[in-house]
Amino acid sequence: MSTTDKVTLAFYLWTRLRQLGIESLHGVPGDYNLVALDSVAQAGLNWVGDANELNAGYAADGYARVKGMGALVTTFGVGELSAINATAGSFAEYVPVVQIVGSPSTSAQRDRMLLHHTLGDGNFGVFADMYKRVTVAQAFLRDAKMAPAQIDDTLRQCWVRSRPVYIDLPSDVAKMEVDAALLETPIDKAYPKNAPEAEAAATQAILEKLYSAKQPCVLVDACVLRRKLVSDVDALLRKTGLPAFVSPMGKSAIDESLPNFCGVYAGDGSYDAVRDYVAASDLVLTIGSIKSDANTGGFTYRLSILNTIDLHTGTVSIGYSHFDLQMRGVIQSLTSLIDVERLSIKSFEASPVRAIAQKLTQSFREDTITQAWLWKQVSEWLRPGDIVLTETGTAQIGMMDTIFPKETVAITQILWGSIGYTLPAAQGAALAARELGKKQRVILFEGDGSFQLTAQAIGTMLRQNLDIVIFVINNDGYTIERWIHGMEEKYNDVPMWKYADIPQAMGGNASNCASYKINTKHSLQALWDEGTFDNPKGLNLVEMFVPKEDAPVALKMLAAASEKMNRQS
Repeated sequence: MSTTDKVTLAFYLWTRLRQLGIESLHGVPGDYNLVALDSVAQAGLNWVGDANELNAGYAADGYARVKGMGALVTTFGVGELSAINATAGSFAEYVPVVQIVGSPSTSAQRDRMLLHHTLGDGNFGVFADMYKRVTVAQAFLRDAKMAPAQIDDTLRQCWVRSRPVYIDLPSDVAKMEVDAALLETPIDKAYPKNAPEAEAAATQAILEKLYSAKQPCVLVDACVLRRKLVSDVDALLRKTGLPAFVSPMGKSAIDESLPNFCGVYAGDGSYDAVRDYVAASDLVLTIGSIKSDANTGGFTYRLSILNTIDLHTGTVSIGYSHFDLQMRGVIQSLTSLIDVERLSIKSFEASPVRAIAQKLTQSFREDTITQAWLWKQVSEWLRPGDIVLTETGTAQIGMMDTIFPKETVAITQILWGSIGYTLPAAQGAALAARELGKKQRVILFEGDGSFQLTAQAIGTMLRQNLDIVIFVINNDGYTIERWIHGMEEKYNDVPMWKYADIPQAMGGNASNCASYKINTKHSLQALWDEGTFDNPKGLNLVEMFVPKEDAPVALKMLAAASEKMNRQS
């Protein structure tokens, strides 16, 4: 482009997304964003076209977790409010997603016109106000001279802070022209650096605590994934050999083939050997911790503040002392300076594979698929590089019982926990995987109840010709809710769908999809052993029948711990 070239502001925005690695744009068309969408293909982006805005938001989230950043476009009012649940989940779980809203023209907003998709009160800022709670930056594009800088700064905030942002693009502003040469200067993606003196002081204080500890260990959590620190933490763990545990939300943040990987720690939701080792540690180095209820076994962590060092995004806490520091620099400094010979390491004797310690009484015939059997077998079937999604429910908790091969990517929503999230998120993840060209398998485990909330994503997967394997756990309703409360209550029931028939009903055919109904362990094992999904093509849906009241061991442990707490309160 020459310095005299002009491009529309919409084209400028799409190109900036493309430069940040986003190749596909999720969303739903609406009359206020149609003009902007005219230049999507021109800018080199793939328009996905989701069935609804909520699915688009979930898909953009899944896409971002694999690709590094995602984006969706909705129309004003009705569209953006349909997506706000997904954006809130991305905010809660530190996922960088750009929410772009096509809004009415600036003249219509200025004149407070009584337009459709409004509340009829002339207030065009009410929906953006709602988004202020679930985004870290907002840009209201009105002036062609200021808009490029607004876009660049907002997108930088999304990348660096790893949380959603909001861009309001009026229909007339989308057509305004800006200098194309501005696109030649890349957006600054550099992370903020610590003051050297402060970083050195905090690093030295941490080292002194580590050297004096008799049984130190490391607990790795979700913000390591969100802040793109997996390789930095991996270097620290490999150099030190410190016993390393991962939280449920941090699953896949550690290479689980490491000899010092010791399993999943979730308070009373942990197996005895894991819980006891962490409890006995006189120093726990937590990295990227998110201490939510589901991530801590119902707040059953028993870690003394005096014996804890907490490295988080912008804060380092050593006991009761707090430093405003980025954990990225501190982790790198620790790895560089630590003297391994001065560490006292007590080995973790139990196998890192979280084998079920107690024998379960089975009231079902031997060949019935049970949760205890399933997740152990999944460990053996997974292979390096797989992208594994688990829905809020038994799948999410059951996956804690697996051991991941190297470079496995885990996607789930432990904090926000919006059921139905993972089906469209899998669509986004599969699209991102295809764009990366790594030939990663995308595998989803989802319960029947969750599937029914966002089933339209199947049609989008077929339309985008995505390769994916979906295991629908048909256990006749919300089993996780049954274990929380109401084992036999009607509110935990769902209609019985013919799940295996859905791909065909949504436009699938023999060339792009396959369905299976599995009732027994032997049938499922045969699918795996025969290599049916070794190199999956198209959409593969396995309807897998599991007893209604059966649950993963960890869920039963959590339910028992919760019941105990309720009795004591």
